Amino acid sequence: MIRITHDDFDINAMISAARTSKMGALVTFIGTVRDDGMDMLQFEVYEEVAISELETIRDEAFEKFEIESVDVIHRTGDLPVGENILLIIVGAGHRKHAFDACEYVLERIKESVPIWKKEIGGSGDRWIPGEAYNS
Repeated sequence: MIRITHDDFDINAMISAARTSKMGALVTFIGTVRDDGMDMLQFEVYEEVAISELETIRDEAFEKFEIESVDVIHRTGDLPVGENILLIIVGAGHRKHAFDACEYVLERIKESVPIWKKEIGGSGDRWIPGEAYNS
């Protein structure tokens, strides 16, 4: 599943839906809004292009790694501290393939998906240049 949404997601339900008997590993990445002295993050997206690019990234992961599934959900809108932003779930027969593919998907999202992030509050509002996720 590839999805862009304003709504929060149920992590446990998504993991349960991704699980199959062929998987020895499910690796998840959950991006959340951390407290950096701001009130919230605002995410804007060019949805049609973002979905297409996420599908391309998923397809690349299948080509590069021995995996069974890739699911990505990204939220948009105003997200206060503590809220979920991004969920990536990768299933594979073996953990190394799942870990490597999950990292690949995350890095590719940062490079090429048209999602923009703005910090709101604290000492003012500011767009974060470059990638949508800064560690």
